[in-house]
Amino acid sequence: MRPKPIRTLHRMVVVGIRADLTAWSLGLGASRTVRYGDALQFEGGDLAPTARVRVPTRRGPVPCDVYRPHGTPTGVLVHLHGGAFVMRHPAMDDFWARYMAARAGVVVVNVDYDVAPRHRYPVAQEQAHDVLVWAAAQGDSLSTGGRRVAVSGLSAGGNLAAAACLMARDERSVQPALQVLGVPSLDVAEPVDSKVARAPGSMIGRQVLELVRATYFRDASRREEGYASPLLAPRLDKLPPAYVVTAQRDVLRAEGDAYAARLADSGVAVDHEVVPGADHYFLDGDPERARALLERIAVRLRDALDDTGSRHDRS
Repeated sequence: MRPKPIRTLHRMVVVGIRADLTAWSLGLGASRTVRYGDALQFEGGDLAPTARVRVPTRRGPVPCDVYRPHGTPTGVLVHLHGGAFVMRHPAMDDFWARYMAARAGVVVVNVDYDVAPRHRYPVAQEQAHDVLVWAAAQGDSLSTGGRRVAVSGLSAGGNLAAAACLMARDERSVQPALQVLGVPSLDVAEPVDSKVARAPGSMIGRQVLELVRATYFRDASRREEGYASPLLAPRLDKLPPAYVVTAQRDVLRAEGDAYAARLADSGVAVDHEVVPGADHYFLDGDPERARALLERIAVRLRDALDDTGSRHDRS
């Protein structure tokens, strides 16, 4: 009979292999299965074709799709798509990039960051930060004339956007004008049972939550780090103003709500919206409501990038 520690190790290896195979399968099928953005193509259909650039980062070059608005840009928006840290498919948020380019007048850099199982935490967080720094330094090449930079992210991308802002503060690298966090994943250390019990029947269930932990955040000892779980960061002061959107029935709502509250308590300017009746796909169901929400975000983004920064200067 094998010693118990060996059996436990064997079981962990088997679970990890199965999780990685599931992640590979989801990633390979993302371009065929992720269709929620098809109904959200409200604006930007007449923009110039996107350009693909490769941005140098500490984790190697990262491909990014660049959307350019009509006219003089108000600034640059670095965007990070969702996909549970396993789907490498920035086109899933093409609707978002086009809307913000068309309505906020920004150059959008849609980041094709690395995902599990080939890469694990903190690779994508560091790539997100480094692309943000690059975008802030590329005013001339992006045709923004040195204007300001902002960051947005949905779901897993919300985690990366929040982490990039924390990293930017800690490294004193760049000062984004705004962070937009849509239904963000902000606490990967909380037990899965607690999350599921809080929102039974949510679109994001136990399998997805466990997959995220078993693949991208495999090292359980690091899940409480601030860049992995921004909600658990020791301090949230001196961060960019935030626009946080959570959804009433989403399993991730509690951590998004708590993060917005912590930001406000830390002196950060916060706009926080809870979409009533919505689950994780917070723009589903009501096209008029979805478009109105996208417009509010675009207006806030345009105002933030046009601002001189005097109201949000860090001490």
